[in-house]
Amino acid sequence: MPEKVVDKVDFRQAFEFPKKPEPKNLKQWFYDTRTNEYMGRTPKSWWYLFLFYGVYFIVLGALTTVCFQSLFMVLSDDAPYFQLSESLIGTNPGLGYRPLPEEPEDSGFIHYVASNKTEIDYWVGRLNHFTEPYRNTSLLPGGGRNHVQCDFNQRPKNRNVCAVDLSKLGPCTAENGYSYHESSPCILIKLNRIYGWVPEYYDDPENLPENMPQELKEYIGNRTTDMERKQIWITCNGVNPADNEAIGPISYYPSFGIPSYYFPFTNQPDYLSPLLAVQFQRPALQRSIYVECRAWAKNIRYRGGSRDRQGSTQFSILID
Repeated sequence: MPEKVVDKVDFRQAFEFPKKPEPKNLKQWFYDTRTNEYMGRTPKSWWYLFLFYGVYFIVLGALTTVCFQSLFMVLSDDAPYFQLSESLIGTNPGLGYRPLPEEPEDSGFIHYVASNKTEIDYWVGRLNHFTEPYRNTSLLPGGGRNHVQCDFNQRPKNRNVCAVDLSKLGPCTAENGYSYHESSPCILIKLNRIYGWVPEYYDDPENLPENMPQELKEYIGNRTTDMERKQIWITCNGVNPADNEAIGPISYYPSFGIPSYYFPFTNQPDYLSPLLAVQFQRPALQRSIYVECRAWAKNIRYRGGSRDRQGSTQFSILID
């Protein structure tokens, strides 16, 4: 068996540190005549680098183009690709109210001192800010030129939209300060928009829900015509029996409901959500009153409470 040969190492030899490369000026860095390198690379390595990144960016650009083209195929400025039950919003519109406070953590709580003009002006200002496009239609994208006057016998045509006349809200207008200075505050109720959604109305006085307030039943049966019954009805009441005792009389302007001629919403230019004003005429002072307002239509599911609420909204009023 041959003997393994091991190279002998002279451990007495001193270790030599690598020499520091000679400094180069800008001209030598750009092209070194001794090594034929451009910016530290040989021409061959530069060609490999350009080829790699060229292929990389071509593939990346092609994939990006395919993604954008696929996205643009399903996007439209006029209508969403997924609608009604196919969309995340679904077919059950929510109910909203105004005024809302500036701070999100104060949402749902309307509190002011009746003798404090500054606090009254705060809530009036919040309502004025919300209703500004209604009062000044020049702020809308189309300047309000698409607005027409509507009623139950005259519906909008050719993608026109019905104007929302705030003067029909009685004492719940900016000129009247929404009655906050009279301790009879107004709350504006709106239905959230769902593209293409058409309400199914409670328009038969003989076939109304048992839990519908008696006042509304009488209004539908005695004070409306067949056409005027095609509305989404709105009612408000106290959340608890104690709240019902303290809430006092409630008035609705211009009526108990939101008329049918505002529906459906199909992203028409200058569309404004119809508003209904709820005035609490003589609420009890110096106590919090928890209020729930709900919408009544056959295809609006209702669920009360503070969690997973549907077809309703809640807020509290405290006037000191």
